[in-house]
Amino acid sequence: ISLAPQQAKPLIERGMLWMALAQFEPALNDFNEALEREPENPEALCNRGTCLQKLGRPGAAIDDFKRAIAIKPTLSAAHCNLGISLKTTGELSAAILAYDTALSINPNLIEAYCNKGVAQKESGLVEEAIATLNQGVRLQPDHAESHGNLGVVLQKAKRFDAAITSYNRAIELKPTYLDAHYNLALLHQELKQLDAALTGYEHILKIDPNYEYLPGTRLHTKMRLCDWLDHEAELADLSTKIMDNAKASPGFPVVTLSHSAAVQRRAVETWVNDKYPYNSQLGPMPKRVKSKKIRIGYYSADFYNHATSYLMAELFEQHNQDEFEIIGFSFGPASHDGMAKRISEAFSDFIDVRAESDIAIARLSRQLDVDIAVDLKGFTQGQRVGIFSYRAAPIQVNYLGYPGTMGASYMDYIIADRNLIPECSQPHYSEKIVYLPDSYQANDRKRSISEKQFTRDEVGLPPEGFIYCCFNNNYKITPSMLDSWARILNAVDGSVLWLLQDNLEAEKNLRREAARRGLYPQRLIFGERLDLPDHLARHRLANLFLDTLPCNAHTTASDALWAGLPVLTCPGETFASRVASSLLCAIKLPELIATSLQDYEDIAIRLARDPASLDALKMKLDANRLVAPLFDTKRYTGKLEDAYRIMIQREISDRPPAHIDIH
Repeated sequence: ISLAPQQAKPLIERGMLWMALAQFEPALNDFNEALEREPENPEALCNRGTCLQKLGRPGAAIDDFKRAIAIKPTLSAAHCNLGISLKTTGELSAAILAYDTALSINPNLIEAYCNKGVAQKESGLVEEAIATLNQGVRLQPDHAESHGNLGVVLQKAKRFDAAITSYNRAIELKPTYLDAHYNLALLHQELKQLDAALTGYEHILKIDPNYEYLPGTRLHTKMRLCDWLDHEAELADLSTKIMDNAKASPGFPVVTLSHSAAVQRRAVETWVNDKYPYNSQLGPMPKRVKSKKIRIGYYSADFYNHATSYLMAELFEQHNQDEFEIIGFSFGPASHDGMAKRISEAFSDFIDVRAESDIAIARLSRQLDVDIAVDLKGFTQGQRVGIFSYRAAPIQVNYLGYPGTMGASYMDYIIADRNLIPECSQPHYSEKIVYLPDSYQANDRKRSISEKQFTRDEVGLPPEGFIYCCFNNNYKITPSMLDSWARILNAVDGSVLWLLQDNLEAEKNLRREAARRGLYPQRLIFGERLDLPDHLARHRLANLFLDTLPCNAHTTASDALWAGLPVLTCPGETFASRVASSLLCAIKLPELIATSLQDYEDIAIRLARDPASLDALKMKLDANRLVAPLFDTKRYTGKLEDAYRIMIQREISDRPPAHIDIH
């Protein structure tokens, strides 16, 4: 460089070395200086564009790639890199076209096949993506990234054995290919092979302790296994990382793990701003036509036999068809069960969009003049938050599926109640709060309870003794909850705790942890999963439902109450930790809301020792069940529609979203 002060080439070469070291700022400086020397150097422009892309500036990168192409149209790398940046900005069709152009110039450009397949997958073109990536694998069988990306697409297509083969081949070719290790671990998790998933996560962290979002994912997997080794220290470390703005966890694990609403908000804001930032590609929203019906779009992967549908089916049926038009956008699995049929018939229009990209669904929503887009998933499994990042509707609502703030600037409201989100907690939510008068949770009074009369013996319960139960997922059970449960059981002779069987490893670990707390392990009874009517019917055998903290029973709590089983809870400060108390207030049983874990234990023990008091509670629950607000679906739907009307009026009058109080 010093010997050739007017030449760009030495600077370009050094910049490429910086890039190989992932040192993109000094690389960018070298390419800038090279372009000062030779402003029309296409190689310098192409490399600078790559640097800008790596530094999170895809718009500037696109400009550089287009300039390089204008100077040298046959520069295949510029077309391929342009595709990468266009994909980053959500312009998937344009990205695929750029890859095709690159391949027309250089049919052996493996990176173009590799990236085109990813863009096709994200466009919903799964079979086309598999074909493209297989072309790449045939072209260059030792290209690890092609095998890794093929694994991702095969996993999306539910071809799990083939996906595992592809991931393993990618890792064999490139043992340090951490994304392949991570995706393989995620697949093991999807297949409920939790031990293998945990082993994969721990292998990655040994190589790269800062691998993005892995600490929270790993800790959640440990909780699914009820593996509590170093739990408190790991949770404290995770919370510290989150508050330091590290990319430490996706949103959902933190909702289930953390007692802190501030930690939960920081985690989801970091996640959503990184993975699903607001995208203006579709431009501003068109102005609403005032005369038409209010169009509500409900977006979910769960319009079949799923907990969300068990809650919402009757709400969809109760909507006022004269004033509201409701559209279902389904991106979940194809299902033909009874619930899927019932829900699809309740909508004015029901659209299967699972093969569509996020931007295509957002564009369709706009074309259909959706006024209010209601996300029923948040960051739960099968989510499609990207739809809302493009602004699918003038008003966007976070509702029911995700128990917390989404931390996204483009989500305008969250449906709640004053028990769930007290006024003092508003700063922990990025959305404006819609306060419904009773509980935030919709319920379906048509949930059928089987007539089957289970016996204690056939479900593995002892012939005598008090039956506590908790049918929450095992990952909601924390060391401190088992501490409380052990004290309760040890104080009530002959009592047992009836739990849901998630996986055998969790069962083994919970029994071991029970023994460590001085509790005979066989006093934990594990029940298999049953169809909902039978599951509700077996609640008749239990005496009291013991809730968990910091993540409460949600649908499982309303299931228990609907089946006539009292639920004892202890609320915390987060949304997820206050759901059961919301439900109990709405069914007029506040006496089952403990003020502390000590109070929770005292109530649980007292009710087991005082059958008359427990019988009185059950009689009160039975009397309230069909008259209190919790299961009054018609009343609930009317209140939610009142909220929708106020949202629309604010939008029509050009007023920004604000907290809404429905009476």
